[in-house]
Amino acid sequence: MMNCWKTVNVHREVGMNRIFIFSFLIGFLSFIFLYLPFSVIHQTSSMKDYGIFPLIIGLVLLPYLHKLTHVIPLFLTNRAFKIKFRINKWKFPIINFLSTTKMSKQLLIIHLLAPTLFITVPSLIVSYFFPNYFVYFLIIASLNLGISYTDFIYIGRLMKAPRKCVIENDGVGYDILISK
Repeated sequence: MMNCWKTVNVHREVGMNRIFIFSFLIGFLSFIFLYLPFSVIHQTSSMKDYGIFPLIIGLVLLPYLHKLTHVIPLFLTNRAFKIKFRINKWKFPIINFLSTTKMSKQLLIIHLLAPTLFITVPSLIVSYFFPNYFVYFLIIASLNLGISYTDFIYIGRLMKAPRKCVIENDGVGYDILISK
């Protein structure tokens, strides 16, 4: 028999306005703090500029790529998940991936860290090795860090959960279940 130890819903606990503000600040400050050392490393290289449109396309596609990388650990462990697709009032598509099975604490932490491991870290590595394009990859890395803010809050809440717990996604947050 499983009992609910705690329900974690960051949007209700923290608030959407605070999440947007802190997410923006983390993205902006991470770009500033990443740009300074990389500009010192690549001080003699010249920037290649392809205009604003490729950057805008990359920035529009980044949230979808972020959500897609959340699915990689679920796919690799053969966990079932649902895809929900809808269009918001500004005519942008919204895609949600929901796990339909219960997960362990370790798998959920890997699931939440996947965008950081698969987008941010490679972007930082590529920005080091390609000095002509380092600013573009730093923008992608810092924006992904800003988007990952809610993931980091969830990880912080989940670290306090008991070691032998099972976590269920209810579509809005996570229910931490323990056996009794």
